Amino acid sequence: MKAMILAAGLGTRLKPFTDFHPKALAIVNGKSLLQRNVEYLLSHGFDEIIVNVHHFASQIIEAIDLNKGWGAQITISDESDLVLETGGGLKKAAWFFNTNEPFAVMNADILTDLNLSEMLKFHFENNALATLAVSERSTSRYFLFNTQNQLCGWENIKTGEQKITRNELPLTRKAFSGIHIISPQLPKLILQEGKFSMVDVYLSLSEKHVILGYNQGTCKFLDVGKPESIAEAELLFN
Repeated sequence: MKAMILAAGLGTRLKPFTDFHPKALAIVNGKSLLQRNVEYLLSHGFDEIIVNVHHFASQIIEAIDLNKGWGAQITISDESDLVLETGGGLKKAAWFFNTNEPFAVMNADILTDLNLSEMLKFHFENNALATLAVSERSTSRYFLFNTQNQLCGWENIKTGEQKITRNELPLTRKAFSGIHIISPQLPKLILQEGKFSMVDVYLSLSEKHVILGYNQGTCKFLDVGKPESIAEAELLFN
């Protein structure tokens, strides 16, 4: 099966490390975030992986080459000229997902032991266009779901901005965890061009298509976005 690791971001929250390195190569207990996520995807059967690169792209390419992809077949999607964000990055790499199988997408700077195989099963059973791992954790921006866990909108509680795509009350706030299972039809439906977020894609498609939230439950999950989160990650992930 195929997957994508989003590793092109500037990682500004992880300074000063990212002044000299890409965030995907931050080390947790002797292994980079990239290696850990490649191994995580491999453990659930995702053995063909595309990695998008921008910030210190050559360091990521060198690490992959030196380690022979840590056992995975890895392809590079080069965004050296312009970082395209999550949506633009996926659209640029859409050629890679030329099968009839769903594929996984995840951010390079998260660590988790979420059972991705169970999430994939849930995706199949519910015939969703996309399934998004979500939780009840506190954040400033939330996806909004109806009682059937279908995506109906988005809200920024700091600014008060809200986008509703399905007026199906009551709506529940859930935080997106940066892990997606995506049906192969979805890339063909992306109308946005250039640099854009997958949040915009999901909101634009949710009015007419089933985008589901998948409750990640009590699994380990950590956004390794700040220097202090490295120490926390080393306590959680061996």
